[in-house]
Amino acid sequence: MESTLRVNTPGAAGMPNSADNALNKASTSAHAAVNSIAGAAKPAIERVAGMAHEAVDSAAGAAAPAAQWLAQQGESLNAAQKKLVSDTCSYVSANPLKSVGIAAVVGFLVSRMLR
Repeated sequence: MESTLRVNTPGAAGMPNSADNALNKASTSAHAAVNSIAGAAKPAIERVAGMAHEAVDSAAGAAAPAAQWLAQQGESLNAAQKKLVSDTCSYVSANPLKSVGIAAVVGFLVSRMLR
């Protein structure tokens, strides 16, 4: 039986390396499992192996947009966190006494809620 390794995942272009690598690694291991199961070179097994390869490629193609969306959401949350920290630092610099007062009141309230 001819052993082919397919790593083309439709829709995977433009994904961050970690998501792309994880998807390719999963697809490669699934293809390897299909190849090891279809060890005997019988036409029926080759046909089933081909269908299994197509199913793995289809699943990888469906997972690629979801992985890309998750990566974009992570980047968006990271940008929002950096903006919040920057805005907070600017506020504390502009209003140091007010910031200490707010922190003291919040600390007091949190300690009361935890009792």
